[in-house]
Amino acid sequence: MVLLKIKFPFQKRVRLAQGLWLLSWVAMFSGAITFAIGVFLKTELHRRSEVMHSMDIHIVPNLLMAVGLASVGINICAGKVCQDSLDTSRFPRWKTFLPPFFCFSVFITSLLLVAMILSFALQPSLEESLKIGLKNGIRFYKDTDTPGRCFQKETIDRLQIEFQCCGNTNYRDWFEVQWISSRYLDFTSKEVKDRVRSNVDGRYLLDGVPFSCCNPASPRPCIQYSLLDNSAHYNYEYQTEELNLYNRGCRQALVSYYMGLMNTIGPCVLFDFLLQMTILVSLRYLQTAMEGVIGQENVEIETEGYILEKGVKETLLETKEKVKKLLQFAQVGDASATTPGTQPDEEKPATA
Repeated sequence: MVLLKIKFPFQKRVRLAQGLWLLSWVAMFSGAITFAIGVFLKTELHRRSEVMHSMDIHIVPNLLMAVGLASVGINICAGKVCQDSLDTSRFPRWKTFLPPFFCFSVFITSLLLVAMILSFALQPSLEESLKIGLKNGIRFYKDTDTPGRCFQKETIDRLQIEFQCCGNTNYRDWFEVQWISSRYLDFTSKEVKDRVRSNVDGRYLLDGVPFSCCNPASPRPCIQYSLLDNSAHYNYEYQTEELNLYNRGCRQALVSYYMGLMNTIGPCVLFDFLLQMTILVSLRYLQTAMEGVIGQENVEIETEGYILEKGVKETLLETKEKVKKLLQFAQVGDASATTPGTQPDEEKPATA
C-alpha cells in the first residue's frame, strides 16, 4: 500500500519545484545560522573550561556545528535537484543518487533533535562538572606562582565579577580553603601563627572572601574580612543583616547562564529541524512525481507522488532483508579474499 499518495498535475509539479528551490535556500541560511550558534556555544563553554571538570556538554555545540555544515550541503543539492526537475532530460541522472541522499539527510536532520534533547539532558552533568571545577579553582586560587595555575586567581576573580557570584555554592566556601598565598603572610605575626596552629592541616583559614565577592550596589563599604565577627565592625550583625557580598554561588550563576543559552538556542534548532524535514518530505514527493514522467512523450501528464512505495512495515522488512543480503555478501567476499587461491591436488594413485 502506497503511503500518503498525492496526485500532481504538471502545474502543481512546477510550483512544487519552484517553491522547494526557494525553501532550500532559506534552509541553507538556516543551516549556516545553526553552525554559527554551535560556534558561539562552543566558544562560551571553552571560555569557562578552567572551571569545568569534564567536557561532556561540548557534544551539543559539536553536533550543532557538524549538522549545520551538513545542512548547507544538503540544501545546495536539494536546490540543484529542484532545478533539474523542471527539465525531464536532466532529472534521470538523480535517480540513483536520491535514495542514499534521503537516508543521509534524514539521519543528519535527526541529529538536530538529538542535540536539542542532549542540551537539557546533560544539565546534571554540567552542574556536577562546574561543582568539581569551581571547587578546584577556589582551592588553587592562591597558587599564583605554580605553573599551570598562575592564572587561576584572575579567572576566578573575573568570573565572580562578571556573573556577580561568590564561591561555589555561596560565600562560605572561601572559609574552607586557604586562598591567600603563604608568600603574602607574615609568619612572625601572632595572629597568623595562631590561625595556622589552630588548623589540623596547617592552613591559614579565615572568615573572609576575595575582593571580587563584593557587591558594588551595597551602600556600605565592602566588608570582606571577619565576616562572622559582629564585634569587628560597627553596627554589624551577620545573622540578620544582608551582607554586602554576592549571595549567589557561581555554580548556580553559570548553570543559569548556560541553560538560558540552551533555552534560547532550542527554538532555533527546532525551527531548523522542522524546516529541513519539510524540505525532505516535499523533495520526496517531487522525486516520485517526476519518476512517473520519465520515458513519457507527454511530460505534462498527471503523476502520483508518495512518501513510501509500500507501507511502513513492508518497507522496514524489505530494508532489513536488503541489509542482511549486503552483510552476507560482504562476509562471503571477505572469506574468499582471505582464502589463498590454490588448485585442488590431483588424486594420487592408490598404492598396494
